[in-house]
Amino acid sequence: MEQFDFIVIGSGPAGRRAAIQAAKFNRRVLVVEKGRRVGGVSVHTGTIPSKTLRETVLNLTGWRERGFYGRSYRVKNDISAGDLRARLHITLNHEIEVLENQFARNRVTTVRGEAHFIDPHIIEVTGESGETQHYKSERFLISVGTKPFRPDYVPFDGRYVLDSDEILEIQELPRSIAVIGAGVIGVEYASIFSALDCHVTLVEPRDSMLDFIDSELVADFTAQLRNRGVALRFGSKVEKITRHGPGNCEIQLAGGRRVRSEVILFAAGRMGATPSLNLSACGLEVDHRGRIKVDPHTLQTSVPHIYAAGDVIGFPSLASTSMEQGRIAACQALGERAYDPPEYFPYGIYAVPEISTVGMTEEEVQQRGIPYECGVARLRETSRGHIMGLENGMLKLIFSLKTRRLLGCHIVGEGATELVHIGQAVLNLKGTLEYFVENTFNYPTLAEAYKIAALDAWNRMPVPDR
Repeated sequence: MEQFDFIVIGSGPAGRRAAIQAAKFNRRVLVVEKGRRVGGVSVHTGTIPSKTLRETVLNLTGWRERGFYGRSYRVKNDISAGDLRARLHITLNHEIEVLENQFARNRVTTVRGEAHFIDPHIIEVTGESGETQHYKSERFLISVGTKPFRPDYVPFDGRYVLDSDEILEIQELPRSIAVIGAGVIGVEYASIFSALDCHVTLVEPRDSMLDFIDSELVADFTAQLRNRGVALRFGSKVEKITRHGPGNCEIQLAGGRRVRSEVILFAAGRMGATPSLNLSACGLEVDHRGRIKVDPHTLQTSVPHIYAAGDVIGFPSLASTSMEQGRIAACQALGERAYDPPEYFPYGIYAVPEISTVGMTEEEVQQRGIPYECGVARLRETSRGHIMGLENGMLKLIFSLKTRRLLGCHIVGEGATELVHIGQAVLNLKGTLEYFVENTFNYPTLAEAYKIAALDAWNRMPVPDR
């Protein structure tokens, strides 16, 4: 039985960062990955594939140029599912090669197979052909990620009724698609297929979507979807899903309404990929969604020598935060100096258009009773936005009236996930409105929207004492 200083189960963002961090502390590290190649959900079915698909769609459809050349403008007229997959495979191979090289450089041992606990310090790994091997360690990190929630009432068939993993392998682009679930994944895919000029119906049992995002941004985003012809069916619980034949699917909603489409994408939630781990053997329990509870600062589970990080512990379930969780967990597990994660981190939704946010929403500021003022800039107001042909998009800043500090930054529109980092830096460094007003931004850039929004707020705020 081989013994390691640190065993990581899962090689997604949290697992790979934890493994490399532990290796840099000169510890003997093992990474167990049940997939054919390293990378986890993030590389193979989640973050990288969906964002690559989005970029491919925007490029091939000429989406970014339609502001100038009209809605009929196309770079490629007959876009096929094969066109989308071609770029996807190139990107994934590159990501995997980079990760394999990182493991090799840092002397991280990897093994393919499915892991499960035998006792709190020993795991058994079952290979593809059924062979088993045991490994022992005094410290573990569980970073197995999640898998799509697949309820029994949904007749998944891998071709016309799909989950969010299967949609990446779609064989033909449909003329119509119904997306069930208006969470981050559902919204991203709904807007991507809309950019392909596919008729999209978005079904959500709640009365709204993306409740953690500032409501003014959600309203702007919703209006853009409606303008593109996306049918929004909110407050509609799914009662039954029927596949009548190839390309003939039907969703029956509470109240009698029916939605018909060629393809159905079910994207209503994900489950922790923990059932096969045999966690009871090491004394751990999971919640109803298969997630593991941890201390939010140390990432330690209820079993002191076992840590967990990434999507398997729940919110925020971002690749970016998962990476930092993995690093922190490795430091904590190995008794090395660890830092606390920042209070505010950016949240990116790679829809069409992008949404990104950091800090408090206007609703959260109101709940805390903080006197505040907002400033808004429309991206079309910037010279760069006009050059790019942007017709939509906004940047919203929230400032404290008392301290003039930035409280929140919220963006919807082209480049939102890149632009937000300016707001993130000012927020975490406790910067004020004056930073945006008194500094010079490159011209012409979309970043100029920060100064426009700050001046918009400044015009309604009392003059500070000098």
